Amino acid sequence: MKPQYIIITLLGFSLYWMFLLYQPFLLSIMIAALLAVSTASVQRRLEQQTGSVLLASLISTITLAILFFAPLGYFLTTFTLYLGNTDITALEQIYFEISDWAGHMPSYLAFLQPFIDDALSEIEINKLAKHTLGMAGTIGSYSAGFLKNALLIIIFYFFSHFYGKTIFAYFRRVIQLPQQDATLLSFELSSVMSVVFYSILTTAVFEGALFGVAVGFMGYNGLLFGIMYGFASLMPVVGGALMWVPFMVYELSHGNTGSALFIVLYSIIVISIIADTLIKPVIIKEINLRIVKTDAKMNELLIFFSIIAGLGAFGFWGMILGPAITAFFLSLLKLIELRQKVESA
Repeated sequence: MKPQYIIITLLGFSLYWMFLLYQPFLLSIMIAALLAVSTASVQRRLEQQTGSVLLASLISTITLAILFFAPLGYFLTTFTLYLGNTDITALEQIYFEISDWAGHMPSYLAFLQPFIDDALSEIEINKLAKHTLGMAGTIGSYSAGFLKNALLIIIFYFFSHFYGKTIFAYFRRVIQLPQQDATLLSFELSSVMSVVFYSILTTAVFEGALFGVAVGFMGYNGLLFGIMYGFASLMPVVGGALMWVPFMVYELSHGNTGSALFIVLYSIIVISIIADTLIKPVIIKEINLRIVKTDAKMNELLIFFSIIAGLGAFGFWGMILGPAITAFFLSLLKLIELRQKVESA
């Protein structure tokens, strides 16, 4: 047997065992690497300002943990405690208030009567309370797993920035990828992931803050519901309606027509129309021009479907994995196209 065949066989054998060894961490490593690619331009600027790769990596990591993972951790922990402390009498009171309101519904909302009656007829308070407590246990278990994965992602994110250039240069040498091709692939992937990441972050923070201020003014936990609205707004089409519709129904059931009308008009006009349609694109464009330093052109419909596909295939982290996989595939097609042009010239 030729020596190169022995080496290839040993390499395949070692890759198999490397996969078994690091399989529990592969998703965390992938997410951390993609987040590092998304914030590469910010990392470069921090390195220039601080003069230290270590310090820049620490600042990037702490900022990501505060902006992205701390709100998620707070939401999961607080929501679990709320569900765990659910009182059956409180559920009964809410049920009877909604039933009473449905029986005296205003004429302009009469078209909702059949749907509300059907929904109320299927609700059994005891089963609902039991289901709520079971949900609290499920979310609590998920929260523990999420916090563990979040910690791993933060750690891998730091090392991705700190050793990123060295790792990229090593793999480029191993697979013998020309510098021009490596630059094209890294630029295309970084540009697309930056647009996706900053779009997600801007949407969650901006719209969540607007909703949190409104419900905080109404006497609710603005921080909690603002975080919930921020992540709900990432879901296409339905988005924020998952949050403001229950608020509207709850306020109406208490006879607070003015508050219900306020939350509906505020959510539709201020958040959906003014903030999401008019202001958010301007903010994202300014971020791309001033921070990312590129006016990346990416088909928004393609990004939309890649996020949808990613959420369906990978769950929560699919909103990052979906666009990354799509962008990498399109970058490879672009690279093949350029190579064909060079060869035919």
